[in-house]
Amino acid sequence: MNRRRTDFQALDVAAWPGIAYTEFGDEDRRAFQLRVNAVERYARGESIGDIELATGVNRRQLYRLLDRGLAQHPDGRIFGFRALLKHVRISDYVRTSPVKVHGDRGSRGAAGALSLLFERYPTLAAWLLLQVKQRRVLLQQVGTDGRLRTRLRGLRSLHDEFLRQCRAVGLTAADYPFNTAGHAIRSLSQRLKAEMLRSFGAAARSAGASHLKGLPRHDENATPAATRPYQVVEFDGHRLDIRLKVLVRDPLGFEYEFEIERVWLLVIIDVCTRMVLGHHIVLAREYSRYDVIKTVEKALEPHLKRSFSIPGLDYGPHEGFASHRFPELAWATWEWIRLDNAKANLAHETLTALCEFVGCCVDAGPKYSPDERPYIERFFGTVASRFSSRLPGYTGSHPRDLRRELADPKGDLRLYVSLDELEELVEYAIASYHGTPHAGLNNVTPLEAMEYFIRGKQVMVTWLAEYHRRTLCLMQSARHCSVRAYLPQGVRPHINLYGVRYTNDVLASSTQLIGKKLLLYLNADDLRSVRAFLPDGTELGVLNAQGAWGVMPHNLKLRQEILKLRGRRRPLAGIDSNPIEAYVQAKLAQAKKSRRAANDLAQTVRVLAGAPTVRTPAGPVRAAAPPAASAVMSVVQKPAGVAPAPTPRTGVRVRKLSIGSGQVF
Repeated sequence: MNRRRTDFQALDVAAWPGIAYTEFGDEDRRAFQLRVNAVERYARGESIGDIELATGVNRRQLYRLLDRGLAQHPDGRIFGFRALLKHVRISDYVRTSPVKVHGDRGSRGAAGALSLLFERYPTLAAWLLLQVKQRRVLLQQVGTDGRLRTRLRGLRSLHDEFLRQCRAVGLTAADYPFNTAGHAIRSLSQRLKAEMLRSFGAAARSAGASHLKGLPRHDENATPAATRPYQVVEFDGHRLDIRLKVLVRDPLGFEYEFEIERVWLLVIIDVCTRMVLGHHIVLAREYSRYDVIKTVEKALEPHLKRSFSIPGLDYGPHEGFASHRFPELAWATWEWIRLDNAKANLAHETLTALCEFVGCCVDAGPKYSPDERPYIERFFGTVASRFSSRLPGYTGSHPRDLRRELADPKGDLRLYVSLDELEELVEYAIASYHGTPHAGLNNVTPLEAMEYFIRGKQVMVTWLAEYHRRTLCLMQSARHCSVRAYLPQGVRPHINLYGVRYTNDVLASSTQLIGKKLLLYLNADDLRSVRAFLPDGTELGVLNAQGAWGVMPHNLKLRQEILKLRGRRRPLAGIDSNPIEAYVQAKLAQAKKSRRAANDLAQTVRVLAGAPTVRTPAGPVRAAAPPAASAVMSVVQKPAGVAPAPTPRTGVRVRKLSIGSGQVF
């Protein structure tokens, strides 16, 4: 009878996992090929009788092979041709008879007894799974060669608790596992290992891994392989493991040195050529979305050469940055950018600046997967090994790092690296990195690789539009602020932004704008002025901050800290006081005891020294030559106890003072 089974009609053996049978013995190879031939003939539609005559495999054996081949394998696929091998189990052994005691030596023939126990008492199986989930027993991998040699930690205590659970369900001394010599501790160990090793994720978590990595990505929208410059770039932030100092001079000329808490280095690197397109140093516990956008701005703008004050530092003949060695790369944009899932990277403003302003695609990648950005992680490894670990005050990669003790200046702040020195050293280190042969580029330097693609092969790149270059502030998302005015008090139209009043001559005279919302674009590094647009997109002009806020340069972080400090000390703050001066005075008093206060003070002094003298909220900021630290502090601080001499005036008519409500700074 040649009738075929209906459940094997649509049989596709081409998708079955195969077997490398070339290393088998002659007899095993011949037997295996006959089974494969029988299955393939059946899939082609040949009759059962012809298959039996050609291969010698009878129909009962053939159907058994087909059932085994279509069974589910633990790896998620079907067994396929793997089920045609001899002595291959496609299902676990199921015991049906109870375990019997044979003399004083314990039990014999107890195979499958633990599985039978869990089948009869599901509460025990659920309890054991809960212990694995709660990591009451840990899996320890023995050896460092990556082989799967494991042992369990905490097995003894778990086994004792397992026996108590067995007594709780009603098992006696005559029942399994109490009627065995070891009370089934080896069977329990094997069951635990099998449960932990059921998947790699469960095994890694049981061994103490916090996250998984190395899984190939099959996303169709994933970043393509970089074959030319500016096709794919990577962004990330690295905390420098060094201790820094900041030098501040008071109005009398006395110097104060404070230790800074934390420093971040933000970098955008080109994958194809390993060129660092832009970098930014952040003095904060965590970098923000404004710092990410600032790094993007530095990667787009032409890189300006720096004048080094440290003797011996200078750009070599084969060193430098891409945009000042190749002027045509100024304002060049990229197609893809890889970054991690930090909140600052995935903020709405950051994604808008990258996707809409720069015009690139963003690949955030899976969480906890630094291997998805291998090139920038490797660059940070180079920075740690060749740069930060050689500086005095290096904190080491872990608390027991020997280099931490060797580089410790023993509290002598004079031996620490200052902030200005760090900026110069980072500039020089990256410029030297560009002129050093790279193993990933077949010992070609990043600058040579960039020159080969740009001027040799003449690879085309895209540039930022001209009108975008003049309005880099548009990378920040617009703030919507209502125009306010108080007619009975004579207060002219203005807007309030972050607790400060802004206006200009046009807005102050525009009565028809009262109550309407304006679009405000700001430069987070200099909030002395913002750029305003009407709701229809037409430009209103530059609005200047009123009071001391419009005189002293400051950024958004500094203003928020000042407003927070002023909120705590509101009864002590005078209306005519300089808020930035009061903030610096407070931080100067706290910096001797707190590294966080010293970090805030260093960031404030950096903003005051590096801010442009002309308020330009829109477009790239052109850094002027920073004044000396003493000049900065003399502007910020006034000597205590010194008041200006009053000037006598005569013939002045007394007028009633009318001060409207609202913020005056």
